[in-house]
Amino acid sequence: MRWRRNTLPAVLAAALSVLPPGRRNGYAHGVPSAVTEDSLSGAGGTAPAPDRPGPPSTSRPGERGARTAADRPDPRSDRGEPRQRLRAWAELLRVSALFSVPGDALAGAAAVGRRPGRGTALAIGASLCLYEAGMALNDWADRDEDAVDRPHRPIPSRRISPAAALGAAGALTAAGLALAARAGRPALTVATGLAATVWAYDLHLKHTKAGPAAMATARSLDLLLGATATATDPRAPGATVTEPPVRGPGAMAPGVRGPGVRVPGGTSAPDNVAAAAHRGLPAGLPACLPALPAALVLGAHTYGVTAVSRHETQGGSTGTPLAVLATTTALAAAVLRESWGRAPDRPGTTRAAADADPVARRLDAGPLGKVTDPARLLAVTLTGAYLRTAGPPLLHAVLNPSPPLTQRAVGGGIRAMIPLQAALAARAGAPATALAVMGLVPLARGLSRKVSLT
Repeated sequence: MRWRRNTLPAVLAAALSVLPPGRRNGYAHGVPSAVTEDSLSGAGGTAPAPDRPGPPSTSRPGERGARTAADRPDPRSDRGEPRQRLRAWAELLRVSALFSVPGDALAGAAAVGRRPGRGTALAIGASLCLYEAGMALNDWADRDEDAVDRPHRPIPSRRISPAAALGAAGALTAAGLALAARAGRPALTVATGLAATVWAYDLHLKHTKAGPAAMATARSLDLLLGATATATDPRAPGATVTEPPVRGPGAMAPGVRGPGVRVPGGTSAPDNVAAAAHRGLPAGLPACLPALPAALVLGAHTYGVTAVSRHETQGGSTGTPLAVLATTTALAAAVLRESWGRAPDRPGTTRAAADADPVARRLDAGPLGKVTDPARLLAVTLTGAYLRTAGPPLLHAVLNPSPPLTQRAVGGGIRAMIPLQAALAARAGAPATALAVMGLVPLARGLSRKVSLT
């Protein structure tokens, strides 16, 4: 029995030594295994990235885990490929940030005292196209930089080709200008300036000191596009047209401006576009002048967000988010100040006429007016939502200027544009428009969980 106990291990060791190397226990040794273990996924390995092929198989025929030709899936039968392409384009265009665009045109329409109409809808469509054109062009211009800092982006990961991104930028720009042209020549003029600013920013100005100013200009022009398209739309309520010159007895002399002609549902005030032509000003400019203060507020906010975004990949900046946090607070105070040249809650009413009304004087008492008034209470609430959305991420970036927290500050600044647009609409006396803009917040929040804003 003792001989058998000593002999059995020796026989087993001799039998194992006869087997060829790398074939013991049915698994290869000394070379990478055909099935890798991923401790992070917890699923025994993860699939390779869509743009990178998997490692070459090292298994031999007959080995455990070897896959025959019949077992290999056909790449052409991959049902998930269209979904992957759709997700890649969603990442390239940053569709989660799209909901911050319609509020520009709506706030512009409220600033000129008009209800949203056909011109506003065309301005929103043009803004969306030009915004997405800028997103595609941005990734095309930064493809070499993203290959180092953000290799997961669609172009560096080869999920979208550079030529496709550039072609999409051109097509979207043309579509945006075509929609603006449908809203009239004044709107097309503003949209052309907006498109030129977007292309100049992405191709050159982004990496210069003028980058934040260029982006702020683009946002301001976007709001003015909505104001111009709404104010100069002859089909909108309150719009006016000018009577063509009449060559006959009693006709006015050339160069003399006649009264505007009322259109159905409109007013008999002189047409702003015709008045601009007689004064030698660009058509549509006087019509959008009441929206200029709101455009400047939105542009200042955009300047701050762009300044912070210049540090989102490297981090390390404390002064920039601190300055932007102070600017955000100042902008909120500016929104809550007196309306710019018109009575609160009364679009089109001048300040002089409002001061003659004792009710208006009571509403305007104090820095915020009568807070119990529903319209003013709505403006205060929306301004608080703006501070609540933009402020905390900026404060976190000040305390810890790491790349993740800086990116959160940028995302918070983009999301804060929606309550800011709503607050501007509420201050202009359009509570229904303000509430409609705030309705975009849940949609933007839900989509931002699937597609990153930055």
